[in-house]
Formats: sequence, C-alpha cells, structure tokens
Amino acid sequence: MPTNTALDCVEDAVRRRGGDLVELSHAIHAEPELAFAEHLSCAKTQALVAERGFEVTGGAGGLDTAFRADFGSGPLVVGICAEYDALPEIGHACGHNIIAASAVGTALALAEVADELGLTVALVGTPAEEAGGGKALLLQAGTFDDVAAAVMLHPGPADIAAARSLALSEVVVDYSGKESHAAVAPHLGINAADAITVAQVAIGVLRQQLAPGQLVHGIVTSGGQAVNVIPGRATLQYAMRAHEIDSLRELEGRMYACFAAGALATGCQYEIDTPSPAYAELRPDRWLADICREEMRRLGREPVAPAFEAALPMGSTDMGNVTQVLPGIHPIIGVEAGGATVHQRAFTAAAGGPSGDRAVLDGAVMLARTVVHLAQDRAERDRVMAELERRGAR
Repeated sequence: MPTNTALDCVEDAVRRRGGDLVELSHAIHAEPELAFAEHLSCAKTQALVAERGFEVTGGAGGLDTAFRADFGSGPLVVGICAEYDALPEIGHACGHNIIAASAVGTALALAEVADELGLTVALVGTPAEEAGGGKALLLQAGTFDDVAAAVMLHPGPADIAAARSLALSEVVVDYSGKESHAAVAPHLGINAADAITVAQVAIGVLRQQLAPGQLVHGIVTSGGQAVNVIPGRATLQYAMRAHEIDSLRELEGRMYACFAAGALATGCQYEIDTPSPAYAELRPDRWLADICREEMRRLGREPVAPAFEAALPMGSTDMGNVTQVLPGIHPIIGVEAGGATVHQRAFTAAAGGPSGDRAVLDGAVMLARTVVHLAQDRAERDRVMAELERRGAR
C-alpha cells in the first residue's frame, strides 16, 4: 500500500502552491482563447512547471499551442493532460481554466515525489478540445507513446469518478448551386439553400429511427446574402454523437444519405469536409476510477454512485481517444453554479469563482494522490507497464 508520507507530501505541495494555482486559473479565465489560438494560455500553463525545473518541449506533435513538460527519469511515465481553450462568446463556460490549473498542480505535486516513486511526470498541454481534437492529433503524432497512464479532470455540476462520454464526429457540408434573380429569372437558379432545407427535413424524419444514444445537432453557417438572389452557396455544420464509435459510424452513413438527398433533390453539387478527428467515447480505467472516487470522498465530496455513472448525460471529449489506447481517467469535479451546467454563461462565472477555485485545489490533490497509489501498488503498476510494453510491441 502507498506510504502516508508520499500521499501527504503531494497534498501538502498542492496546498502550499494553492495561491499560485488559483492565480493561474484566474489568469487563463480572464483571457479566453479559442482552439489552436491559445498562445497566452499555453504560455501561462507552462510557466510554473518551467520554474520548477521541468523540461518543456513546445510545439508538441507539430501543434503550435501544444507542449510537453517532463520531470524525473523513472520508468513509470504518467501523463497529466491540461486543456485551456475556450468557447466563442461565452469564454470559459467549460471551465478549462480549472483543468489547466489543476493539471499544473498535479504535476508540481508529483515532482516532489518523482524520484522516490520511480516516476516521470509528463504535463501535456493539449489544445483545441472544444473543436479540433488536440489530444487525438497528439496521440497520432506519438506524444503519448511512452505514457503508461494518463489523468485529467473536468469541472461539471457533480462529482463523477468514472465519467463517460459520447463518441463524436463533425462535418461541414457545402452545397453549390447557381445564382439568379429571385423574381426576374428564378427558374435559371439552382438554390443551395433549398438543398439545406431538404437535408434538414430528411434529418428530422431520421430522428425517429435513431438508435438509443445517437444524437445529431447542427447549424446553418451560410444560406445566402440577399433575399432577391437565389443562393448559389450554402453551408451546414453538423455534429453526430453515439454511445460508442461503431454506433457513430453507422449514424454517419445515415446522415451522409440525408446530405446527399439535399443535393439530389435540388440539382446542387456538394462536398463534405471533416474539420477534426472523430472523438471516441471515454473508457475509464476501473482501478484508477475507484481510487479517484475514494479520494473524492476523502476530500468531503459526494461522488455519484458507480451504478448511476454510465447513465448520466455527457458531452464528448478527445480524452476518449487517449483512454481507448492507454489506461486513463477523466473524472468530473463538481462546481457550484446555481443550477447551471457547462456551456452556459453562469458556468463561466462559476469557473472563475470560489467553487471553481476549490475545484482547482481539490482536483490537483485528488489526481496527485491517485497517481501515488498507482506508483506504489506493485500489481497495478506492473499492469500499466505491461500494457505499455504490449502497445510498443504492436
């Protein structure tokens, strides 16, 4: 079993740096940046670990606003994922400032015991979770190749240790028709906006036959510029979600047929673009999640009972891609937002308030102690190292 010394040490380290971590959270919150443009937030997230002596590699995976910061030389490499992108117009309504600051706190705490526990601590700055799939791209680029286990947390309305998510893919559908005067010669036009109408009607009819767990939602991003001109260009953007990636692929086929129907009915040409990698569903490591749940309780939190975790409504995250490949967890840490949830303006305010500050510190303690348990439990340490070896052999 883990020694109390190491467990107490990482908690003390978080509490000791608490002011710096909260200040970091507030600084990121105050200057929200969108996907792949998080230059200030990326630099802020690196600063404290760089001062501590972490070896920082910028531009990880070829992404300008990604990085990896390593400390220690132990054989057990544990990745701690930091997110820091915000949402258009509503800022940090998903609380990524909390994620980044808690990840930094976890990394700083584990640096205190890295030599004792035979750890290499790898803080990974992962851009573009909201749109772009930074972790999926970093995974493809090999950034996680030597990582035996990965941890992070996400704020939300409740504490959930073994959080689940939906698989996700997004498409942009561009219809091309032919402009014409809407009154003088409408018969000479090919209406791209009508193609969108037909496609959305088809999608609306499809909804009745969607399998459990399948969801679709989208917006029209372009549908014409003047009422007296038949639109020659129109664009849809849709997201598709499902409980697992196989169900998502089946849903994509049916949705693509609806997009084709719009073109066929109107005589338009169309193109489908996939702007980011698909997000796989989260596959939380059961042992790590169980330890994390106990750490939540130790901190006075009340995590959702395991029997109800899988039934809770969740969004999607590119951390799912990581957990499909290596042991990992993505717990939800509760933030009091007056009944609001993520992606609402009230949650933006809460993410920079007292409850958000508590989540930063509790989250860092929780994750750091979970990693200590892993490092000092011989059977579980051997398990994740064996999985790493199998991945390398493939």
